[in-house]
Amino acid sequence: MKVICDREKLMAAFQTASAVAPARSPKPILQNVRFDVTGSGDGEGMMMATDLEVGVRVMVPGVMVESPGSAVLPIARFGSILRESSDATVRLESDGQATIVRGDRSEFRLPGQNPEEFPTVAEFGESKYHELPARFLRELIRRTVFATDVESSRYALGGVLLELTADKVVAVGTDGRRLAMMEGPAKAVAGHQTGDNTTIIPTKAMHLIERALVDGDTEVQLATRANDVLVKTPRTTFYSRLVEGRFPKWRDVFPRRVDAVKIELVVGPVHAAVRQAAIVTDEESRGVDFNFADGKLVLSGRSATVGQSRVELPVAYEGAPMVITLDPRYLIDFLKVLDPEKNFTLELKDAESAAVCTTDDGYGYVIMPLARER
Repeated sequence: MKVICDREKLMAAFQTASAVAPARSPKPILQNVRFDVTGSGDGEGMMMATDLEVGVRVMVPGVMVESPGSAVLPIARFGSILRESSDATVRLESDGQATIVRGDRSEFRLPGQNPEEFPTVAEFGESKYHELPARFLRELIRRTVFATDVESSRYALGGVLLELTADKVVAVGTDGRRLAMMEGPAKAVAGHQTGDNTTIIPTKAMHLIERALVDGDTEVQLATRANDVLVKTPRTTFYSRLVEGRFPKWRDVFPRRVDAVKIELVVGPVHAAVRQAAIVTDEESRGVDFNFADGKLVLSGRSATVGQSRVELPVAYEGAPMVITLDPRYLIDFLKVLDPEKNFTLELKDAESAAVCTTDDGYGYVIMPLARER
């Protein structure tokens, strides 16, 4: 293989691919990225990486091919070469025994490995799939993935549940103490639907997909199968095994309450107030009391070893006083994925019932209350 590559484009693709590769593995070949080029002249290359659970294929534009071929690139050393270089282009040569990387005034020789030993990374060849706007998919992941629990053994909580119908997608993440749900438009192609199948995409894969989505991306194709999922953006294809196991009946968690009090709030001021009230909390006393009275919300935190806090916030609330104790970390997680100017509705029934937060764009969040300290 002999190619000349645009360094920045090569580095962007390499960073996306190398994020999938494992830091440690009984198979050392996996701690590398495979780089394939075909044809001759102006063309594209393909970066591939996998940990055998998640795999990625990334297109590399701006490649001048003198001789096609493949190379196995070590993540730490090759990544450092690209980051430290200031050259506009780099030349790569590989003969299977070694890979030579040349800049304008630099040359590196890295030991080679056999590309044929690198595992195959699945391509997107599905005829049935869903199309989603890329910007919406990125927002959907941001608003649900933080609520997952990768350490749970009781339920399959280490991923985001996807439910796909003819014109909609619903995503759910939960750790058993809070639950985040986002729904929005998704177009089925050739009748693709999840039906009764439980499609839970691992948390790691969802983070990688979110990071790979860039502002210029328009549509994303997503195909679910019995045991895995494929996601294709204009330049990247992800493969991931699905999380096995049962997912909680999440719809039962969203209470349908006609007697709940609905309070309209603004994200930014509430976010700031909760962060302030949480300053004096600790692991043993982590709850913050949310006291609603006429025209104001008072947040109170206390800890025997740290101190007390009291933060007052004017809100549009009229009615009988209400109080509920919540873990501030869970509310902060919800608020920080929203624009500060955005409004949300907080539904409360009493101190023992779940607090429900909703927005006008299909986002819902449920937090279980804490027992109030008397």
